[in-house]
Amino acid sequence: MKKILIFSLAYFPHVGGAEVTLKEITDRISPEDIEFHLITLRFLREDAPTEKMGNVTVHRVGGGTGYLSKVFFIVQAALAVRKLDKTHHFDGSWAMMGYMVFPIVLARLNMPYLLTLQEGDPFEHVFGRWFIRPFLPLLSYGFKHATEVQTISTYLLTWAKQMGFKGEGVVIPNGVHAKYFAHEYSREEIEAKQKDLGKKEGDVFLVTTSRLVRKNAVDDVIRALTFLPENVHFIIYGIGKDEISLRTLAKERGVEERAHFLGQISHEDMPLALKACDIFIRSSRSEGMGNSFVEAMAAGLPVIATQEGGIADFLFDAKRNPDRETTGWAVDKDSPKQIAEAVMNIIASPEQVRRVVATARKMAFEKYDWDFVAGKMRRLFDQMCAGV
Repeated sequence: MKKILIFSLAYFPHVGGAEVTLKEITDRISPEDIEFHLITLRFLREDAPTEKMGNVTVHRVGGGTGYLSKVFFIVQAALAVRKLDKTHHFDGSWAMMGYMVFPIVLARLNMPYLLTLQEGDPFEHVFGRWFIRPFLPLLSYGFKHATEVQTISTYLLTWAKQMGFKGEGVVIPNGVHAKYFAHEYSREEIEAKQKDLGKKEGDVFLVTTSRLVRKNAVDDVIRALTFLPENVHFIIYGIGKDEISLRTLAKERGVEERAHFLGQISHEDMPLALKACDIFIRSSRSEGMGNSFVEAMAAGLPVIATQEGGIADFLFDAKRNPDRETTGWAVDKDSPKQIAEAVMNIIASPEQVRRVVATARKMAFEKYDWDFVAGKMRRLFDQMCAGV
């Protein structure tokens, strides 16, 4: 049995996409094959210093003082791992996100390590901020000496090269619960949800599940509404710092009655919410991968998106990617008129939509299901620890 030590700034109950990824993968790997330990930040005083969660023993460092604890996390994590390794004798370590190579480098661990890149913001935002620049040589050292780099998209693999990684690297995307999002609801259930949303006969509902921040370009879809018929509405699930400005934009553009801000939606409620709508859209300005797109594909919705970042790995457009089976409708970033044209094309082409939706759903099941992803990660751990 191998022992792998994971570094992640956050973990349950304080979660984002990267933390969900960790749990989905480790839950699918037998504890008889790999025993996982994880060092993370103790965000709150009530968070247990150590506890077992699934197939992961979680070790929390810090005093539970919120932001102040983050400042000292790297040093505390480096000290903690040296102590833990004396007891557990780890076979390898795993850094979840680029910054997590810092404690590995500082601890001077004599073991192979895997670096996973999941970042969704632009390269300049992640590595160009003023408080990161003084530490770039140390960060670059961590990239250069990684045993392996795994990214969730081809786009992010270029980041590893920019930061000095000399190996080939491997792309293993995040997974989705394809069967869960493909669940078939009764006509009555869907109609009840549509009634709850205020959908009338003849209405076309665009839908997004997004943090309301600039990179997700919700503003461009609101602008696109001005080029679309009155029966086209935009359902917005999500919260974020830009909500007030987005509501203001909808009012200024005269579409506030058609842009519906519905707040955060639970993962449990999302499949039915998607199926009650007609088209999924997120015209991202940057994206590491974007699970929401693949979830919508599994749910059977046509998808409109840019091909920024990792989206280009799975969103193939009939005109832009003639050598690939079409899985969606691509638009340029910052292009509300193109969004409107794509919406009208979907409305006018039901036969094409059926073909594209079937192809996209098939891809979601074959390449993005969590069981498939976890299997590939399991083999990657074996290779890393064996020095392959």
